[in-house]
Amino acid sequence: MTLTWLCLADNYCGVKNSQLNYAFNPFIGSEEVMETETTLKEPQPLCENVGEGNAEVSETVSRTDNAGESSSTQDPTVSNGDDSDEGKEMVDLKIIWNKNKYDLKIPLDGTGAKLKERIHSLTGLPPAMQKVMYKGLLPEDKTLREIKVTNGAKIMVVGSTINDVLAVNTPKEVIQQEVKAEENKKEPLCRQKQHRKVLDKGKPEDIMPSVKGTKERLPTVPLAGMYNKSGGKVRLTFKLEQDQLWIGTKERTEKIPMGSIKHVVTEPIEGHEDYHMMAFQLGPTEASQYWVYWVPIQFVDAIKDTVLGKWQYF
Repeated sequence: MTLTWLCLADNYCGVKNSQLNYAFNPFIGSEEVMETETTLKEPQPLCENVGEGNAEVSETVSRTDNAGESSSTQDPTVSNGDDSDEGKEMVDLKIIWNKNKYDLKIPLDGTGAKLKERIHSLTGLPPAMQKVMYKGLLPEDKTLREIKVTNGAKIMVVGSTINDVLAVNTPKEVIQQEVKAEENKKEPLCRQKQHRKVLDKGKPEDIMPSVKGTKERLPTVPLAGMYNKSGGKVRLTFKLEQDQLWIGTKERTEKIPMGSIKHVVTEPIEGHEDYHMMAFQLGPTEASQYWVYWVPIQFVDAIKDTVLGKWQYF
């Protein structure tokens, strides 16, 4: 009879084993009950599997935690561009901008444009707003090797925010300058009476020689031997490290911040097209123009780019 009830209990799926044992408890001896419970409780593989599963979960969590620790102790994987420089000949530079100094290592075969991008990453100054100086304005299309940049060289950077640029010349002033420029085109500057009295003196004997068909960077020595509006001798010295233009005469030397020069006017001299007459506008109106005559043509573009910078559009 005991066996019959046990068989029924095994076949009954809707009731738990422990409930069946108590239901038929009156018909079974206590010893048989213990044996039956033992028999019914033997299949415990699920608990063992759960334990194994927990162990696997714990191991996985442990691995995740370890990976987290490992990732937190590793250096960031974001590259600053130096990875691509591996194997290239490098040059160490000192970047000086806004009274701050930065150390920069860059490939010697990198271009001036690439240098501007690296300066942007250091200073936050956009390349279009930079004037980069190394023996004159740094050309963007040439490599540092071509312009003979040496290890430890100091690179001067001058630049202002767009708000500063707009504050110098408002759109209204720009329009006025363009209108006046169109009016002046009607008659060449060198034919105007105010300039003829200087040009009629002829070319100075000690003027620097001109070189047609070429553009040169500013020399390391002052540009001398030229005339000013009063017919006196004048020399131009470009102090790049101070961002200043020194205009020197026999009487005195004016030290002018390049950022205060609003405009540069230049025109070839008729009959002597290898020399130019040039004006630096020191104030808001043309009345503040400082005229210099007999500027050698090979330095004209370098002077304009150094004083105004290529990012100036007026």
